[in-house]
Amino acid sequence: MSNTVTKNEIVTGKVRLSYVNLIEPRINDDGKKAYDVSVMVRKDDRETLDKINAAIAFVKSDKASKSKWGGKIPANLKMPLHDGDVDREDDEAYAGCWYFSCKSNRQPGIVGPNLEAIIDPEEIYSGIYAKVNIRFYPYAVSGNGIAVWLCNVQKLADGEPLGASSRKAEDVFSSFEVAGETKQSLNDLY
Repeated sequence: MSNTVTKNEIVTGKVRLSYVNLIEPRINDDGKKAYDVSVMVRKDDRETLDKINAAIAFVKSDKASKSKWGGKIPANLKMPLHDGDVDREDDEAYAGCWYFSCKSNRQPGIVGPNLEAIIDPEEIYSGIYAKVNIRFYPYAVSGNGIAVWLCNVQKLADGEPLGASSRKAEDVFSSFEVAGETKQSLNDLY
């Protein structure tokens, strides 16, 4: 088995996932399907951050990238890595983290800790801990920048669900019975 990656492709250490669309794609603004996720990297995870910065530096120095950008690195180059303490200061999940978004038009491979395939949508949600295999690449559409391609995900552990309610419907509602002649229509319940 080979864990080899290229200079612009890395495997992160343990990260946390948010805005997860990995099992089912979402339809983007162009009407195309996209699998995507926001990846949070703890600021003290120097190993992962060093890999990310090295991949970004490689893309910036690559001749093919510069060719895409008109032969030089643009002054207003959009970078993929953002500071959660600054850009998401109202979201405590992003505190103490750097984050980036990554996407793919193909479903990424998704495995568990023992490399077993995961296809159950209940297993992959915003808040899990994982490793991600990603590739950095240049773009020159709607500006110039470096984007992140989502290749594969390895779920490492469950985490506190982020975003939407994590409570089950049966824990929120109570049951009620409607008997024969006293049966109410739905309109009577409002």
